[in-house]
Amino acid sequence: MTTAPRPDLSALIKAYDVRGVVPEQFSPDVARAIGAAFADVVVLRGADATGDARPRAVIGRDMRPSGPELVGAFAEGLTRRGVDVVLIGLCSTDGLYHASGALDVPGAMFTASHNPAQYNGIKMCWAGARPVGEDSGLGEIRELAARYLVEPPADAAVPGEVTEREMLGEYAAFLRSLVDLAGLRRLKVVVDAGNGMGGLTVPAVLGDAAGLPALPFDVVPLYFELDGTFPNHEANPLEPENLRDLQAAVVEHGADIGLAFDGDADRCFVIDERGEPVTPSAITALVGLREVARERAAGRTPTVIYNLISSKVVPDLLEAAGARTVRTRVGHSFIKAEMARNDAVFGGEHSAHYYFRDFFFADTGMLAAMHVLSALGQATAPDGRPLTLSELSEAYEPYVASGEINSRVADVAAARARVVEAYVTQQGAGPVEVDELDGLTVSHWDEHPRWWFNLRASNTEPLLRLNVEAADEDIMVKVRDDVLSIVRADATEETR
Repeated sequence: MTTAPRPDLSALIKAYDVRGVVPEQFSPDVARAIGAAFADVVVLRGADATGDARPRAVIGRDMRPSGPELVGAFAEGLTRRGVDVVLIGLCSTDGLYHASGALDVPGAMFTASHNPAQYNGIKMCWAGARPVGEDSGLGEIRELAARYLVEPPADAAVPGEVTEREMLGEYAAFLRSLVDLAGLRRLKVVVDAGNGMGGLTVPAVLGDAAGLPALPFDVVPLYFELDGTFPNHEANPLEPENLRDLQAAVVEHGADIGLAFDGDADRCFVIDERGEPVTPSAITALVGLREVARERAAGRTPTVIYNLISSKVVPDLLEAAGARTVRTRVGHSFIKAEMARNDAVFGGEHSAHYYFRDFFFADTGMLAAMHVLSALGQATAPDGRPLTLSELSEAYEPYVASGEINSRVADVAAARARVVEAYVTQQGAGPVEVDELDGLTVSHWDEHPRWWFNLRASNTEPLLRLNVEAADEDIMVKVRDDVLSIVRADATEETR
């Protein structure tokens, strides 16, 4: 008998999560096979280690139309392997992490984050919200799911049961327990949920929709209707055009602050009262200093994690405040691993992912937003008047950054080699420090003029990603343009 070839799931099950087009790449049959593989690799293995008699997993989903059918198939894959399933329904990704941590069971969140409507995916975690990545189970799940699509596993002698549980209120109360929002001056807050899960979580956490006491916030909602077709704009605040409605609304309403969440509401971007973005690095520094102060007040020496394209202001300010900082590669799996390894109190990324030890070492944009609201609501000038967010954040944005600039090149290795030749071998810009933790980082930060840049290759496309920071605008522009001219000597396309 000839066995059918196993399908290649590498385009769907990537290094950190599952993400693909429905149903061409991600169908109910595929979801069922992944569910069975997740049961074998994560749930049953974890239950064996802890001796749990009834292995369980928790599943949540965002508002995408394909979610219910895919969740049903995935849950079937689990129950047929003998795993009990707890369905918590609509939630944000950090809501799923809370459920995994609070219940101490593995979890799966059905979301494609900021991707367009035709996509869906899964973010998986071990019990306690510990990440499932390429080297922590996802590679094995990929291979096993491909096998199960051809040769389905035998059903367990005792199938698992499916139950439903509402956890939004518990999630909101848990976050409220981590930040004191009482006694603040009243703030007008515009929130753009982008028709994503922020439309569910913001009223519960910042309002009274979950039955919690009212807070001193007047929330102006933008696109709170849950709609996975994203009728107003993509739920990806990393793209500047998706912030324009929020920026205009902040100015129109005379608001103190604007918040934008992505589709699964695990990332949060901040807009000041002038309608100007506050950089994620500034938020990392602001929130990090609050967590550092709390740790030091408790007599502990805090550690904070940041990725290597965060602003220099992050280690500058945090180390001056008495923290130990750890610089890591770009990517949430690296940040989470370093968070746990170093028992770090906080971690931040340029992409507006913020990680908290007290939130199971996982990322939550909502908790970061609450810290910013708390800081703003308490901030006063020496003369006693309330500080605006632009005044508050000024201290956290002393340098000038280019933002990430992508260049599609004919030969990534050759383009990178040209940059090494110009800046390192020939030292065309003077003596520099070089490291290759993640791509190529060249730094001239210890002498004037102060600048650094990082050049990273995409894992999936012939792209080079450039980030530049300098002490002033002129130097940043000069370094940016010089490096781009070298990179794009054989460019096939230029993108921001």
